[in-house]
Amino acid sequence: MAVTSLFVTRLYRGHLSDHGQLDAQELERSCIAIAEDDAAGQDWCEANGYPGYTSYASLSDLPWRFPIFADLVKILDAHVTAFAAELAFDLGDGRLELEDLWINILPEGGSHSGHLHPHSVISGTTYVAMPEGASAIRFEDPRHPMMMAAPPRKPDAPADLKPFVYIAPAVGEVLLWESFVRHEVPLNMSEDERISVSFNYKWV
Repeated sequence: MAVTSLFVTRLYRGHLSDHGQLDAQELERSCIAIAEDDAAGQDWCEANGYPGYTSYASLSDLPWRFPIFADLVKILDAHVTAFAAELAFDLGDGRLELEDLWINILPEGGSHSGHLHPHSVISGTTYVAMPEGASAIRFEDPRHPMMMAAPPRKPDAPADLKPFVYIAPAVGEVLLWESFVRHEVPLNMSEDERISVSFNYKWV
């Protein structure tokens, strides 16, 4: 008998330093300063019941406003190019281009419920502050809604057969995945803030 895998879901893991140098402390200070000054973002979070802070709905031009984010995008571009090659994408005359980039700050007790990123090709996050006890990110098998009457997996099942996989990233790490992959951030159990920068890339 022979058993092969017909389809796969790729998760890219790299580090910012793989493609350049970035001042991690400056990036963290910038995220905190932006959050403190962004009244529109704070209002949006309060109105929408978002714990902590996100710039997703208020600031669409972080790389233009702050040089540290422009430097970050150059590094992310290189990571996304590498991931696109791994995925064997045929981009033709097009390219993958940053669509949006935003800050996330989750306080103790904060979480971000399951979601995906429609209209994008590649999504990802890089991690700015991950104190001890900070939430991992949880990815869901894209086939999960179609499994219906399937029995549960054994606790020791390999990662590529589990319905959910938890990844605990480190500061400076870059995670990339195809945008159709559903993911969430469970409850932050740390007393300190979990800070990350998320982004989407589109095909143009």
